[in-house]
Amino acid sequence: MLKNNCCIAISCLILITANMAAQTLSLDAVLTNIKTNNPQLKMYDADNQSMDAAAKGAKSWMPPQVETGFFMTPYNSKLWKADEMGLGMGSYMVGVTQMIPNARKLKSDFNYMNAMSSVEKENKGYTINQLKALAKTNYYQWLVLNKKIKIADDNLLLLEYMIKSMEIRYQYNMDKLPTYYKAKSQYGTLQSMIVMLQNDIYQKRIMLNTLMARDKNTLFEIDETYKLNDFDAIKADTTSLSQNRSDVKAIEKTMVLNQLKIETEKAKLLPEFGVKYDHMFAFGEQPKQFSLMGMITIPMPWSTKMNKANINSFKIKNEGLNWQKQMILNEAAGMISGMNTELINLKKQYDIAEKNIIPALKRNYDTAILAWQNNTVDLFVVLDAWEALNMAQIDVLDKLQNILSTQVEIEKQLEIK
Repeated sequence: MLKNNCCIAISCLILITANMAAQTLSLDAVLTNIKTNNPQLKMYDADNQSMDAAAKGAKSWMPPQVETGFFMTPYNSKLWKADEMGLGMGSYMVGVTQMIPNARKLKSDFNYMNAMSSVEKENKGYTINQLKALAKTNYYQWLVLNKKIKIADDNLLLLEYMIKSMEIRYQYNMDKLPTYYKAKSQYGTLQSMIVMLQNDIYQKRIMLNTLMARDKNTLFEIDETYKLNDFDAIKADTTSLSQNRSDVKAIEKTMVLNQLKIETEKAKLLPEFGVKYDHMFAFGEQPKQFSLMGMITIPMPWSTKMNKANINSFKIKNEGLNWQKQMILNEAAGMISGMNTELINLKKQYDIAEKNIIPALKRNYDTAILAWQNNTVDLFVVLDAWEALNMAQIDVLDKLQNILSTQVEIEKQLEIK
């Protein structure tokens, strides 16, 4: 009974392990995990929260300044005491000064600090787009590697059949040794290629796990469905690109931020007011005294040079940022146009290979192996036909990889959400 229970437990563990190893993640699931768990994106969230928290204190006043000490008191301490008339010289003073900031200055500071996180939010969107493109590239490369391994496995079976057939036919002097060794060599080359492809898949798995912030050795498989998109109907003009691209929006937000900084510098040119109150405890029997004064800061030419220089600096920065924005949009529009043309041609080549070249080479191989089985051609002809078919199959997968890579790059440039 105990032995049966142990067997059942072991079987359950095997099934659980198999299910864990067979976990399949779709591309959308990978992208969602990256957006949720990637530490680089969490860093942006923390920075944004930090800036928003700092903005809450933008309207705070300067702390009051408290003063205390002797006021108009003679050095001779004997004179402090009351004389015959009850009068003493000097007093002890307690005072407080409070500067009242200009309301416009407080508002401009708040607007500037409140807008600081807007740039980081767009930078986060740009980083998300870059990470998504990197994940898609590795995902599609893995997909094509799986297809290449399947072709290699199928070809191993074909070569294995040929080798075994030659071993039998050689006993009856129906085949030649050079052909046999060539087939064996091709068999070994395929085995080596499969090892290389499996290593590439291992590297892709590590990269995707890293992007998802998971254990690098977590086993999972990918969903091998894919879609070839058409970008002819999508506008790639500078207007639509500026509405979609986060890096362009980040530049625009920076320009807005610089304009707000200009407003804060202008606000510093305005006068500020203050109140100063002092209370004096007179020595002797003199009455207590006070002073109440108002203060105003008056911006003068020698005190505003830095503010005016900063205003001019931010205006020049915005001019440079505007040219940077135009450069990015111009380059992106040109790249998208060129890549879309390339994508169209790659799809045409892929269709020709799938519909014409591969079927023709497949029929050529089938005809050659049938003729070899009927002893009308040498096995060299069969191996040449097989090699041509194998190279064409690998070539068509390389074209598929190029199509998917170009598609990812176009999506990255368009920043399709």
